[in-house]
Amino acid sequence: METQIKASLNSLLAAIKAADGQTIADEMAKLDGMLEHGRAGLHPQLAHFLENRSYAKALMFLGGESDIPVGVCGGRAGKTGGA
Repeated sequence: METQIKASLNSLLAAIKAADGQTIADEMAKLDGMLEHGRAGLHPQLAHFLENRSYAKALMFLGGESDIPVGVCGGRAGKTGGA
């Protein structure tokens, strides 16, 4: 399934650059469906990125990158010490 997700992410990001609204909508729907039906077989971090529509991060994860930027939802740099 990861191969299909990666292909869909690449298509989505290309469509965003091309401002192709129909392809963007189609690929987002595909990704949502793959997440819904395949969540149990996905790495939790990949599922998290897809849930939050962090598509560039999902693609980085699938590409084997380990230095994925931390977002506001958590991670080392995303956590604050007080409040």
